[in-house]
Amino acid sequence: MHRLNYKHLQYFYTVADLSSIQAAAERLSITPQTISGQLKLLEEDLGEALFRKAGRGLELTDAGHVALEYCRDIFRLGDELQEVMQQGVSSRPVELRVGIVDALPKSITHQLLAPVIRNSGNMKLICREEQMTTLLGELAVHRLDLVLADSPMPAGMNIRCFNHELGRSPMACFARPNLIDKNQTWPQQLEGAPVLLPTDTSSSMRTNLLSWFQRRGLSVRIAGEFDDSALLKAFGSEGHGFFFAPEFIAEEVCTRYGVEVAGVIPELEQTFYAIVAERRITHSAVRELTEQASDAGMLNKKSSP
Repeated sequence: MHRLNYKHLQYFYTVADLSSIQAAAERLSITPQTISGQLKLLEEDLGEALFRKAGRGLELTDAGHVALEYCRDIFRLGDELQEVMQQGVSSRPVELRVGIVDALPKSITHQLLAPVIRNSGNMKLICREEQMTTLLGELAVHRLDLVLADSPMPAGMNIRCFNHELGRSPMACFARPNLIDKNQTWPQQLEGAPVLLPTDTSSSMRTNLLSWFQRRGLSVRIAGEFDDSALLKAFGSEGHGFFFAPEFIAEEVCTRYGVEVAGVIPELEQTFYAIVAERRITHSAVRELTEQASDAGMLNKKSSP
């Protein structure tokens, strides 16, 4: 196997960015024929076609999308190398690369990560938000140091990862004051009421809530389903329905979104996890995060002012 020609990668990256060999040639101030020839050599080296025609332009094949992700990593590392050498090798920050499942409340993510960043000194935090399956794939190939999630790694995934529980919190129900019937007791206030839920793919909490409604004999109207927890809360803040979040962040949710706590569900807890690719944690920041969360029980109590 030949060592990759990084000039070829630059040509590929530019064509992928512009979806056109002609436009890439103009940006790089070389001829289209040169780019076409170099791309052909790159595809021969990789053994895969990277582009296919799409109208008057080009689009990436599946192999092209994979190659583009690697290119981004390669060029990012190149930029970092230049930065480190210019600033001095001793000043290079330690990186903490965190994948965050998109259903995880942002405030809980901050509560978990802030102490590590505050105590680390020369730390560079890199966060990526995505669905769990995507993040676990990146964790398995060590592009991430850990994944923060609201559920453990799904069973049946052919990935060697380990779950570390960080804490848990009962669920609370929130709504605008005009939706809360003070003449009804909790949870009968939800009977026939509009509720906002996460989608099936974004959170395991949806299934637990639906089961709880059934056990309590509550017939609710699902008024909205959302992949993004912040968007769900934004609709809740406008009075479109009752919504649910960990009691741990109740004070923050009420202040930020202008809502009140309608009730708490003690038997329905949301648990938070750090998922890592190694049984023995070697990254100092990851180890500190899991130890602090475990020692302090920080997610087992309500947030404080």
